Formats: sequence, C-alpha cells, structure tokens
Amino acid sequence: MRHVRSLTRIAVLIAGAVLLDIAVQAQQGGPPMAPVGRPSAAGEVGGPGLAVKTRKALAVPDEGPQVIDNAVILVREGLIEAIGPARDIAIPAGYEVLDVGSNWICPGYVDLHCHVAGTFDINEMVYLVNPGLRVHSSVIPNNDALQKAVAGGVTTVLYIPGSGVNVGGQGVLLKTGLERYEDALVRMPGSMKLAQAGNPEGWTVGVGRSFMNWNTRWMFRRGLLYAQRWQEHEQNGGTAPDYNFDLEVFRWLARKETQVSTHTQIYPVVLATLTMVRKELGLDVYIDHGEMAGYKLSKFAQDLGVNAILGPRVIEVPTRGFINWTGSNPEAILGIAAEYQKAGMTRIGFNTDSPVIPQEELFLQASTGARYGFKDAELQTVRGLTIIPAITAGIADRVGSLEPGKEADFLIVTGDPIDPRTAVNAVFIEGHKVYDTATERRRF
Repeated sequence: MRHVRSLTRIAVLIAGAVLLDIAVQAQQGGPPMAPVGRPSAAGEVGGPGLAVKTRKALAVPDEGPQVIDNAVILVREGLIEAIGPARDIAIPAGYEVLDVGSNWICPGYVDLHCHVAGTFDINEMVYLVNPGLRVHSSVIPNNDALQKAVAGGVTTVLYIPGSGVNVGGQGVLLKTGLERYEDALVRMPGSMKLAQAGNPEGWTVGVGRSFMNWNTRWMFRRGLLYAQRWQEHEQNGGTAPDYNFDLEVFRWLARKETQVSTHTQIYPVVLATLTMVRKELGLDVYIDHGEMAGYKLSKFAQDLGVNAILGPRVIEVPTRGFINWTGSNPEAILGIAAEYQKAGMTRIGFNTDSPVIPQEELFLQASTGARYGFKDAELQTVRGLTIIPAITAGIADRVGSLEPGKEADFLIVTGDPIDPRTAVNAVFIEGHKVYDTATERRRF
C-alpha cells in the first residue's frame, strides 16, 4: 500500500510538472492548440482557407483607409491573409466562400477594464501595493459573462484586479470566446493595475493621498532598481540578483513590454499619474476612467504620449452646489469623451469596468460618447473600441484592425457598430466562429 501511494505521488508530481510546462509555454506565446473532437473549419488553424465577402469592411488601421466597400477578406490559419476591394482580391482555389451580403464587418472590440473573466476569490485589499499579485490564476475561460461579451462583439479583454488599494496587482489579456486558457491567453502580464485615489481611502484609517503617492513612488523606485539590476546582469553577466516575485513585473515595465493601467480620475489625481508614472519614471501608462475634470489635462497627456480609455461613466452631471462624485461642472451635462477630444486628445478609447456596466455593452459606451458630442470623423468611435485600445495595450500587432498578418478577430454586424440598433450576427476569433445568431442567441 505504501508503494502504491508513492507511485501515486510520483504520478501527481509528473502530471503537475506537465501542466506547469504547458502553462509556461502558453505564457511564452506558443502556437494555439488544434481544436479537439472536430475537424478544423475554414479559416481556423489546420483548416482550409476562408474568403469572406461583405458590402462594407471597417478596417480601422492606425493609418490608411478606414473603410473598404465591396470587400473580400481572406483568412487562413487563424490570420488575415489579405483584405481589399473584391476587384483586387483573387480568391484562391479551395477556399470556402462566406458571403454576408449587406452586412458589415469590423474588428472585434477590445476592453481594457474587465472584472468578469474569472472568480472573485482574490483579495488584493491586504497591502496598499501588491505588484506581485496575479489574477490569471482565477481566470475561467469562456464563462457566462464572457459568452455574453462575445454576443456583444467583445473579443479581447484586460482582466484586472480591483481598485481598493493603490496597486492591486497584474492583469491578464484574454480572448473572450475560446475554451482553454492556453488558447485564450494574449499576454501575461496584461498590465500592472494602479489606483492612486478614489477607493483606497475608504477601507482603512490614515491613508491620505500624500501618503499614498509617497508609498506608491517608493514601490515604483524599488521595482525599477530591481529591473535595472537584472538588465545589468543580462548584459554583463556575473552573479544574478536575488529573485523577487513581488517585483518581477517591473522587468516587463522597464522593457516596455506591458503598461501601467491607472484607475485615475479627478484633476489632481490624473495630474499625479501623468507626472509621476510617465514624466518622472518614463513608464508606459494610460488613463483608465478619467472622469471629474480629468479632461482638463488632455493636452498634457497628449504631449506625454498617454492615451485615455474612458468610462464607464461617460457623462458628467451638474453638481448643483454640492459635492457629487459623478461631475465637476455646475452648469452643464458634459460628455467626457467629447471634452477630452475638444481639449486635444486624439487617442481615446472606451471601457465598461464590467460588471459596473455589463461587458456586452462596451459598444454602448462609445454610442453614448457620440450622443454627448464625441466627433466621429475618421470613425473615431469605432477606433475607440478597436485599434486605440489595442495600441494602448501594446497588442496592435495582433488585434484591433483588419490588416494582413493580424489575428482574424472580426464581427459580422447589420450596420454601423455605434448605432444602438445594430445587431451582432456572428463573431470570429482567430478564424474560429465562436458565435452565430443563425444557430444560437444569447440573452443579456
């Protein structure tokens, strides 16, 4: 019996090692695993090519034509092989043809503020800064909330810890509609979550903004010194620095391979974010929320190369003479995105802070922004759902627009994606059809 138990322990250890190796390979960006239990469909990895015909494709690259009329998109091995007017694209022999008729095609939406991609059993509210906490261990791929997100056109999310402390930990970038973590993973760490004010003051005694700024800056400096020691070791050799699990994310930040996503609002707090994290420390950071007069710093943010991913409260209401956390102007209802735009910001995206706003209603944040004055020249609202957040998160080489070489994450929609009357008819992620209203309708 003792011998059997020993063999069982060995088997468990071997299985654990195999699972750990798979997880490590997945985090290193290995190729997606082939579909299990069925042959690969057209457009997927391992399947034949797919040609999609559409009346209008919203390509929304960072530069170049935003709209292609009477378009053809070629998809092979999960990637966009070619896109252009039908007159310019020859469909290769053997490709399956999907004609979507008068429907439009646009890139899948990207939300950089999601809390519904896993369980809620990670508690970051222990220390004021937790840079080593990693929420990827709580991910539940393709859960019910993410299935609804897919039906609303959201194909990529940044799943992040909460905002009850100054640094809640590391988020993870995920595809919404894929069944397995190793397939869904886009990047880990997806960001380091920073919240300079707003929530941390409310849960413990004596945590004012002056102390929080001092403590946060001290953590950043320790982390960047740690990253510098590792960089010097990698360049010059010698004894390796002591490994510090809590500060490892700073090696990614120092190499600009991930960003600081900052829960920041109110003018002085946004100013602290821009000044400390970007201007003084030189890290890639973006404004995440940005309400309550944060827009008054748009020119400063633009000059520093800092983007704004706004929401979920996309309007500010009058204060009417008393303190109201939803607004900063006593005279008028303001569209936050419009105010950022008028003040000079050009890279503006939208978020839900799901479940504050349901994940599937991401498009509605852009629609509301447009309703309250956000100008849609050059499809800025669609760009704010697609290429702008992809650029902001450093994943625009993979998602966010319809361009050759990018992953085939796209939506088939009945018209303008920002029109609330528009419906999502089908969703493809990496060439795999993950949703189709012809066979399934998901109720919100």
